[in-house]
Amino acid sequence: MAGITDQPFRQLCCQLGAGLAVSEMLSSNPKVWHTEKSKLRMLHSDAAGIRSVQIAGSCPDELAFAAKVNADNGAQIIDINMGCPAKKVNKKLAGSALLRDPAQVERIVQAVVKAVDIPVTLKIRTGWCEESRNGIEIAKIAEDSGIVSLAVHGRTRNDFYKGNAEYDTIKAIKAAISIPVVANGDITSPEKALLVLNYTGADAIMIGRGAQGRPWIFREINHFLATGNKMLAPALDEVRSIVLAHVMELHQFYGDFKGVMIARKHVSWYIHNLVEISDGFSTAFNTDQGKAFRAIFNALASTDEQLATLGKFFDDFVTAPSREQYKLS
Repeated sequence: MAGITDQPFRQLCCQLGAGLAVSEMLSSNPKVWHTEKSKLRMLHSDAAGIRSVQIAGSCPDELAFAAKVNADNGAQIIDINMGCPAKKVNKKLAGSALLRDPAQVERIVQAVVKAVDIPVTLKIRTGWCEESRNGIEIAKIAEDSGIVSLAVHGRTRNDFYKGNAEYDTIKAIKAAISIPVVANGDITSPEKALLVLNYTGADAIMIGRGAQGRPWIFREINHFLATGNKMLAPALDEVRSIVLAHVMELHQFYGDFKGVMIARKHVSWYIHNLVEISDGFSTAFNTDQGKAFRAIFNALASTDEQLATLGKFFDDFVTAPSREQYKLS
């Protein structure tokens, strides 16, 4: 979720029901910390909720140092990433590449746990590939080395995000260790959340891609788990407020130029999900129109243009949904 779960998005998710929002992955290599990207990712003091900072790398000493620096900067939890499948991460023997080397996993975890006085958590996949699905072994190492909670994505590294997540390995990991286990992968609805919790016995669920363009999914799941009833979809005027506030926060956080760039992908996800929110709205706004609007929005070059165009979009489609009122040409 690097490039997505920045501070504005984490704050929004917490406001809409997320119990914990983990930061974007931060390299443990101090040589890259001077970049603007890293500087923004290392801002923790104003973060909403519990401040959990995710670090990635392959060197135990570097990871331990990164953990200490971030703890000193306000992190309340250090999360070690051993689940990222990206090639540029794995070629540095970081992320899920570490699952091929349990001994190095142990060295890293022990070094990080020893370096800080705050809780350390770990995110993994079920293994490197189907032939070496060693999630249980890694989980036991994590528990024995002081990890306080383990998140497991139900795919191997070689699966990337293809196919469907499997939950048998998560269930087996939960049965094999006593620390809390968080289930992750393909949880995109309240019903799926309940199914995964019941099947795996996990203590919690983690949502990544399912929250893109739909940050209210957290409150929907909370409501369903508490009552057994589905929560009504957000009213379109509330969606308008959420989207516009999110885009303005992105502009303020990143500045005019980068804020405009970052806003494009979030708006694209919102537009994709808008088709499914309201039956009346869907009849006037279909997938093709969504693609057309995204093309227009992605060509906008200023914060004022983005906000004005979004405002007109919601005025015309939400308050009086009619294709003729808003020409996408």
